[in-house]
Amino acid sequence: MSGSMFSTGLSGLNIARTALLVTSHNTANVNTEGYSRQTAIIKTSDALGTTSGFIGTGAQVTTVARSYDKFLTTQLSAAQSATEALSTYGSQISQVDTMLMDTNAGLPTLLQGFFTGVQAVANAPADTAARQQLISAASTLSNKFRSTDKYLSDLNEAINQQIDSSATQINGYAKQIATLNKQIGQLSAVAGGQPPNDLLDQRDQLVNSLSKLVNVKVLEQDNGQYNVFIGSGQSLVLGTHSSEVSSVNSAADPTRKAIALVDFAGKTNEVRDGVISGGSLGGLMSFREQTLTPAQNAIGRLAMTLSDTVNAQQKLGIDLSGALGKDLLTTATPGVFSNARNSGDLTLSASVSNVSALTTSDYSVAVGQKMVSGVPTLTYSVTRLSDQKAVGSFVGTDFPVTFDGVTVAQASGTAKPGDSFLVQPTRTGARDLDVLVNDPAKVAAAAAVATSNTPTNQGNGVIGAALVDAAYPGSPLTAPIKLTFDAASQSFTASPALPAFTVTPTDGSSASYAAGAAIPYTAGATISFGGVSIKPTGKPATGDTFTIASNAGAVTDGTNMLLLGKLQTTNTIGNGTSTFNTAYSQLVSEVGSRSLEVQIAETTQTSVKSQIQASQQSISGVNQDEETANLLMYQQMYQANAKVIQAASDMFNAILGIRT
Repeated sequence: MSGSMFSTGLSGLNIARTALLVTSHNTANVNTEGYSRQTAIIKTSDALGTTSGFIGTGAQVTTVARSYDKFLTTQLSAAQSATEALSTYGSQISQVDTMLMDTNAGLPTLLQGFFTGVQAVANAPADTAARQQLISAASTLSNKFRSTDKYLSDLNEAINQQIDSSATQINGYAKQIATLNKQIGQLSAVAGGQPPNDLLDQRDQLVNSLSKLVNVKVLEQDNGQYNVFIGSGQSLVLGTHSSEVSSVNSAADPTRKAIALVDFAGKTNEVRDGVISGGSLGGLMSFREQTLTPAQNAIGRLAMTLSDTVNAQQKLGIDLSGALGKDLLTTATPGVFSNARNSGDLTLSASVSNVSALTTSDYSVAVGQKMVSGVPTLTYSVTRLSDQKAVGSFVGTDFPVTFDGVTVAQASGTAKPGDSFLVQPTRTGARDLDVLVNDPAKVAAAAAVATSNTPTNQGNGVIGAALVDAAYPGSPLTAPIKLTFDAASQSFTASPALPAFTVTPTDGSSASYAAGAAIPYTAGATISFGGVSIKPTGKPATGDTFTIASNAGAVTDGTNMLLLGKLQTTNTIGNGTSTFNTAYSQLVSEVGSRSLEVQIAETTQTSVKSQIQASQQSISGVNQDEETANLLMYQQMYQANAKVIQAASDMFNAILGIRT
């Protein structure tokens, strides 16, 4: 009996000792990140059967278990990943939002300053100071466009560097998880299947840290090892083996970094940006795709439209020397990139065919092949990347092709099926904007064509100011044209004769006439020839004459600047739907709305994460008060079992004394 009592007391002593060690371990790790509270699991030892009944033999510790909820841990990892993605996106987009909202020296303010300069020249075309101020305003505006583009380009470069860093961190975590998988398997086998709790916590903490970088999926194998996947199921860790990710220049766009997965065979496979989601890396890529690139394209489109429309009007006027105007601003050329994985040697070039039709999207041109009349023929499909909408499909013989204001031509070489190209119509529009005219005298303020009414005319007919279009610079007037009216035929005779011309009455109908034909007159009808348009009104008398000639009054005429100034309120962007200011305001609104949306989503997601974390910690976290109480309880248990052993020893000694 005393032997059984001794064993029972000893088992209790061992249990108390183990429980004290476990509790002490909990207390020591109360602030250790990722630590899960551990508990000694105790069960009753097998009882001894006697004629008096079954008598207990004490207890034993079966295992030390960690307080762990797999479901909550998985939920917390996903919530952590979503929170980091929104936080990263929000911090990035807030920078763009702040830059666009600059009211002191932002683009709208400087754009207004430019058109104010245009109006000043229109009011005082002979004033050299006004002309110089216009050039200075244009230079300040172009500098702002370039600095804005550089700011956005620097953000893109910063993202590239963060992608490099993220790839390195992901590889580090993957290797550590694989190493822990191996250690956990070995130690568990040595310990007869007992779980190495601290290593399990360390592994879960690594997965949690990994989830802050990218969304992960974890599958636990039967042997307790983790398989970790990222993206759309790309394996990162399989048991004791880890693959690697690398940061590479995108095959489609060399200005951007992309994530590539290096498989177990060492082959590198680039992963599409949309595949990587969650975590700070997913947030960066989402920001770049959804906000940064569209914003840079929108600023570029604004610059290209400004340059194109201002240059077009500048070239329709004449400068102080009487010469037709030259381009005031530089104009960017659309960029075309051949995919680095192309097997053919085709190169494409692009140009702007209609600046008003430009969008803020990039485009993908993919090469395929089909049979045409039994002959293998290359086919091309164009996809607008902003909405993944097909905007063109053609065969190679159809080059050049036009879509959304862009014309793409075949420069050289031959494509092969599977090749692809990236077209960026407006990406460098702001970067490449600059002022070409530095001489104030070269500002084409005056109208290229002047009209006059002969003072001795008998009727009240008036020929208004002439307008010229893009066709005029190609065939400018070399001599004055005199129009003589005949009331009987209600027509004009031109000397020298007009080239082919059209007459467009106020009802919108139009009629074309051969060179030298009589010019029918209807009050208010527009007569157009060689890029010149006039609109006679009133009731001329027979013999009344009117003159159309190259403008000799360039010093005092500001007509062309008045027309250029009207561009400020003209819908020149988005197929004639927006002015410069409304297009910029739309960009500001889109970025601002998206920034607010992300901010609200981040606040909500942070709350969700906090709730899940609280639930997880309620199970796995260490409560110092509870552990202190456990220490006292196990200490008393230890002391009580020590007394049992002492009693058993005393009984044993008493028995020995009786026998002697």
